[in-house]
Amino acid sequence: MSASGDKIVLGSGKLYTSVFSGTIPDDTILEVESNLLGLIQGGATLEYKPKFYEVADDLGLVQKTILTEEEVTLKSGVLTWCGKTLSKLCSTARVTEAAGKRTVKIGGLQNQDGKQYVIRFVHEDATDGDIRITIVGSNQAGFSFKFLKDKETVVDAEFKAAPLDSEGTKIIYEEEIPIV
Repeated sequence: MSASGDKIVLGSGKLYTSVFSGTIPDDTILEVESNLLGLIQGGATLEYKPKFYEVADDLGLVQKTILTEEEVTLKSGVLTWCGKTLSKLCSTARVTEAAGKRTVKIGGLQNQDGKQYVIRFVHEDATDGDIRITIVGSNQAGFSFKFLKDKETVVDAEFKAAPLDSEGTKIIYEEEIPIV
């Protein structure tokens, strides 16, 4: 880490999810094996896209720009997954288990569960300190499976963020810094 605190971040991390109940759980509650969405492949991408409205007079003497919208998505490829993972990626998925078989039914608008999830990406770095990115939202991009004879099947997830507090916050970015 540089003297200014700047980091060179290398590597991927882990993706955790839990049903959002109105508050963000503590790290020790959220970051447990049972909340691991799956080990990821291809890293994770956080995308913040602001939209602005700009107005100006014809002579270019007065101009005003205001932020009108913010869109946040967190994308990642899920390498280790099972049928239960699909229920976190699809709001109409229903999972049942009986007699050694897990069945997932997907579809039917009347089956939409309306759940939002706390989604946390954790990048662990013993040298420079961990980074945590937290959003609240749901996968709105659907999913696809590719079963190929010479390549692993990765399920791509794209979570669209919703406000997670009364201030309209869409991303919580936390990084460990040295205590001086």
